[in-house]
This record gives sequence, C-alpha cells and structure tokens, in this order.
Amino acid sequence: MIPTPRELAGYTLERQHPLSRAWADDATRLDALAKQHEEVDILLATDRDIAAARVAKTAPGTPIESMLNYWVPVCDDLSAMVSMRFEGMDPTKPFVDASPMSRALRTEDLPALAAAATQYYAIHNPTYLRLWSAEPVGAFPGTGPDRRFLAAPIEQLLPRDVPPGLDVTPVRNVDHYDDARRAYDAVDHAHPAHVVQAHLQDREDLEESAEAGLLLDVTVDGAWAGYVSALADGEDTLGLPAYIVQEIILVPEYRGRGLGTHLSTLMAQALPDPSRILIGCIHADNTGAIQAATTAGRQDVGGWLQVPLTN
Repeated sequence: MIPTPRELAGYTLERQHPLSRAWADDATRLDALAKQHEEVDILLATDRDIAAARVAKTAPGTPIESMLNYWVPVCDDLSAMVSMRFEGMDPTKPFVDASPMSRALRTEDLPALAAAATQYYAIHNPTYLRLWSAEPVGAFPGTGPDRRFLAAPIEQLLPRDVPPGLDVTPVRNVDHYDDARRAYDAVDHAHPAHVVQAHLQDREDLEESAEAGLLLDVTVDGAWAGYVSALADGEDTLGLPAYIVQEIILVPEYRGRGLGTHLSTLMAQALPDPSRILIGCIHADNTGAIQAATTAGRQDVGGWLQVPLTN
C-alpha cells in the first residue's frame, strides 16, 4: 500500500541533513513535503492518464504500467518508491529514481534497490538508479556523482569584499538571453564535461523569473556580464521555505576573475524575502560552481547519487 503524503513527508524529513533541520520548524517542512509528494510521487503512482502521456512522449508501445511509480518493499526494514525518469524527458536518457524511502540509505541497500529498479523498469533499459542522501559525496562506494544541494539562510549570506563595479539589478525582460546562450556554449567548448553538469534555463523559465522580479542582470562597471535568477517554489526545496537558484552565468570575458564567488550573496541580498533559504543544485563534478557556492557561505546539505544498472 502506498503511504499517505504525510507519511512520505515524515520519512523524508527524518532523512534531512541536521544542519537544515534548524532552518525551519518541522510542521512547516512536513506541510511542504507532503504537498510535493502528493503532487509528484503519488500522482505518478495513481494517474494512468499521466502515465499514458509519458509513454507516448518517451517510450511509445510500452505498457502504461511501466511508467507508474511503485512503493516497493526492498528489505525487512526498507521500502522505497521507484519511478521511471528520463533526463530532460529525452527518451535516450532513461534512469530510475528511488529517492522517497522509509529510512536513511545504507551502503548495503544498494544491490537490492538496483534489483528493484531493474525488475520494474527493465523494458526501458535504464542506465542508472538515482538515490538521495544527506551523507557527503563519496559516502557510498561504487556509486557515481549527481547534483548536490547547496543552501544557507539568506540572512547569513552577506556580501563581503565585493569587487568595485560588480552589481546585480532586477530586470523584467530576457533581452540578453542569446548572450547567455553563447556564454554557455563557450563554457561547454572549453570544458566538455560541463555539458552534462549544467545547462541554460529555457527562455520561458527565465521570463517567469523576470515577471516575479527574481531575474537579475549582472553588470560590471555598467556593462552586462551575465544573469542570476531564482524561483520562489519548486520540487528542489527539500521542504524549506526557499528561493531556488535557477541560473548563474557570466559571459566569457568576465570569467576567471573571481566574480562568481560574489553572485550568490549579491543575489540573496536583492531577493524580496530575506527570511527564506537560498538553495540550489550543483553537479558534484562542477567543482568551480561548488567552490563559488561554498565560498559564498552556502553549505552542502545532501544530494543525489547514481548506481549503475546492468540490463
């Protein structure tokens, strides 16, 4: 039997990093997590119309049942919700997620979780199983890296030693979108691994941030140098009252000058509600972005990891 949204929320809250448990009261996080589990995990376990639409988009001809979520008993004291996913809804990039689970992940759980993923979704040939843990990178031997959650209360993110001329300003348009795209292309060309670590947000997503007053131009001595933006809600808040970092990009001529370290704090200072948490996901292999975030005061409070699957 599938747990209720509240039960799933309780499991998820207990698995959170101790540091983040002090950033919001349990009742607030339970309410937010229950809503997220209901709107995502339980919906994908029960709504056959959504499953059918996902089949049509990513795997035509496969059974609807192969696109539903399942609450699976993994071992005596562990159950997990397995879910078929595709990176960016790309049919050529299938994986299984099993992040919602009844207790914290242990290394000895990995073979059984991988077996469950293969059992339910072998028809899609998933290449890896994605799991979430509050443990640090490298805590689970034999797993691969994925995105990490870097977060801190906004009131703790105070700009320090900001270089003269560096500024961020809210804007209501995305007039520099093509410039931002060229900036990403330049980084991808110089660092090919960056292609799988980060990508420019869709124009529509940045327009949504702009309409909410959460898109900011980065300028250096008045010249446009990049974008920073946030969202006021979403799946990646860990149940915290948070702004989610959506975009941080500098054009090539301003990279390598130590400016990126200051963008998190400048953005935090410009956001309308200082009582929130600033949280964003950065791939564990994107060491430059990780260093910039941690130098600014954001802290690693957990993240996903990948278990390779053989079919």
